[in-house]
Amino acid sequence: MAVTSNLNYALTFTGDAETKDNFGIAENAVSPGQSQVVDLISGDNTITVPDGGGSIAVAVLIIPPAANSVVLTLKGDAGDVGLAIGLTDPTSLALNTVSSFILNAASAVTGLRLIFV
Repeated sequence: MAVTSNLNYALTFTGDAETKDNFGIAENAVSPGQSQVVDLISGDNTITVPDGGGSIAVAVLIIPPAANSVVLTLKGDAGDVGLAIGLTDPTSLALNTVSSFILNAASAVTGLRLIFV
């Protein structure tokens, strides 16, 4: 079954600077349309981007648990220093022919959500 995904962001500034903008990732007519809940161990956790059946993920939303206090680092490979992501705010990552990435956790994390679009 084919899944079409549309990922859009709405940005609003109020106060001294005001704006309302919308941004989006191009519609993906062959999205895997997958939502996964994973538990991370302390250290590097390899996340495999889903594919198969003609689906291709163009982005992933990384959503830590609401009460997370564990430092999470996004890495391209084990030798990468990486980039720390928000403790509880979602991170959106556009993908370009990536088959996997690493989420390094300073300690175990239960219930991290990954949404592949």
